[in-house]
Amino acid sequence: MTRKQKKLLIRIAVATALIPAIFVLPVEGAAGALLFALPYLIVGGTVLRDACRNIAHGQMFDEQFLMSVATLGAFALGDYLEAVAVMVFYQVGELFQSLAVSRSRRSIAELMDIRPDTARVIRDGAETVVSPEQVRPGETVVVYPGEKVPLDGVILSGATALDTAALTGESIPTEVSAGDTAVSGAINLSGTVHIRVSGTYEQSTVAKILYMVENAAEKKSKSENFITRFSRVYTPCVVIGALMLAVLPPLFVGRWSDWLNRALIFLVVSCPCALVISVPLSFFGGIGGASRKGILIKGSEYIETLGKVQTVVFDKTGTLTHGTFTVTAVHPEQVSKAYLLDIAAAAEQQSSHPIARSIISAHGGHIESGRIGSVHEHSGMGVEAVIDGRTVFVGNERLMSLADTEARPCHRHGTVIHIAERGRYLGHIVVSDTVKPDSANAVASLKSLGVKRTVMLTGDRRDIAERVAGELGIDTVMAQLMPDGKVEAVEHLMSEFRPLAFVGDGINDAPVLTRADVGIAMGAMGSDAAIEAADIVLMDDKPARLTDAIRLSRRTMRIVHQNIVFAIAVKLGVLLLSACGLVGMWIAIFADVGVMVLAVLNAMRAMKA
Repeated sequence: MTRKQKKLLIRIAVATALIPAIFVLPVEGAAGALLFALPYLIVGGTVLRDACRNIAHGQMFDEQFLMSVATLGAFALGDYLEAVAVMVFYQVGELFQSLAVSRSRRSIAELMDIRPDTARVIRDGAETVVSPEQVRPGETVVVYPGEKVPLDGVILSGATALDTAALTGESIPTEVSAGDTAVSGAINLSGTVHIRVSGTYEQSTVAKILYMVENAAEKKSKSENFITRFSRVYTPCVVIGALMLAVLPPLFVGRWSDWLNRALIFLVVSCPCALVISVPLSFFGGIGGASRKGILIKGSEYIETLGKVQTVVFDKTGTLTHGTFTVTAVHPEQVSKAYLLDIAAAAEQQSSHPIARSIISAHGGHIESGRIGSVHEHSGMGVEAVIDGRTVFVGNERLMSLADTEARPCHRHGTVIHIAERGRYLGHIVVSDTVKPDSANAVASLKSLGVKRTVMLTGDRRDIAERVAGELGIDTVMAQLMPDGKVEAVEHLMSEFRPLAFVGDGINDAPVLTRADVGIAMGAMGSDAAIEAADIVLMDDKPARLTDAIRLSRRTMRIVHQNIVFAIAVKLGVLLLSACGLVGMWIAIFADVGVMVLAVLNAMRAMKA
């Protein structure tokens, strides 16, 4: 418990203990009122204070105002016990709600624990302990067993197992050694490793995760916005209704105190705190539960939209397939395979595309930066670069027209990268990708969840795309698309099927991720642009996480709808009964505090991933 929660609990306990003592004392009238005022002020003094403060700031119609008017009115009518009981139960409900929110925040705080506090950086041959923000790209950090990796980088020496459960939800440690990538926030389980830092702390995986989670509450869903608008209209209406109930009927039938009592009960029942508290808490719990499974949702609006998704569109490379390739060089007699691969690797040196990285990896050697001159990317075609003072073209068949040469046919299975100088064809590289093991199950699971259409977009050749789609059971294939073509394809699909989710991981996916109803970035190692543009980030490379995200979203939305229907139905029913004089203050207390407690209990189920 926090200090504030403990104080509230003490006030509730003291006020509750004083009530039986008051009944023992032989006092009546004004003296009795003064005695009951003591526990009332102990438990409800902060409510009266907040109501007065809010009125001074022009915020009159809130739950503190409703509780203050109702309980002070009960005092005026001589219903001292009811007045104190209403305030006690209201504060019990507030304490319960505060504890529920604290529990949800603790689940988020567990994720926040991935933030490394220090980094051991090598400077002047010695280890220096600094904050991660002070480490510069290119510096080397040492991570000992049991420590968190402070920043993203590449392992220079050493081998270990990294626990990435807090990042990806994957419980199996990842074995890494020299040349492998280490992500910030992972826990080093066994050996000491030296890591060359690849970026600043602000650019690191852990910083991006924390930023996304901390700012998730800023983007509200339609349901949350509805509750906000509903409360703004509902509360003044019930206050006016209570005033009319207290004044109009007595003008015709008399019994002013009876109708005033009904009006006060009406006010107690009308408090909308069950909705105002439980709906945001449901979304907050859903976001926290998702984060523990390695699913980062940037706002509750995306939970709501994802739960309604009817069409899922996938990028191919790096999303449904591994994006790590087998590279084979094919060449005319006058050019060696090694030369062909060397030229291609040099031209693709600055690219982050998975195919380019695979060519560089297949090359294996060191490429002198001084060999590389200007590099120009032709969108959707390939790269034109100056290597060793000679202009080369590395890309698809369309790029060969810019090289004033003709691409040679290739009958091998895979993506073909043609290489040429101006006017001279050098050869081609065949890059073969493999489908991820769980991709087929992920597509099948989506269909079992009621997703009506699955689509795959790719810039790859149609025959390759259709083979992959057939293997996975995807409904529709759109191949040989440039980045702007992907956007046009998604816009066309959105005109027929909505809501639509797009799943991708590359830099060229960023425009599509932004355009889709829900953009989902695949993998913690996806491009910065894709993660920034996405609404939801799946922290590992498993497509099956998408079905987990949809299930969790739908479950959260069921809880939200249950709370809305339950709270409004009970409120309206008891409001009608109170206006007719068929219920007393105790039923009113249940309709307010009881409904809130039940709604909060239901909302807490969303925290379970």
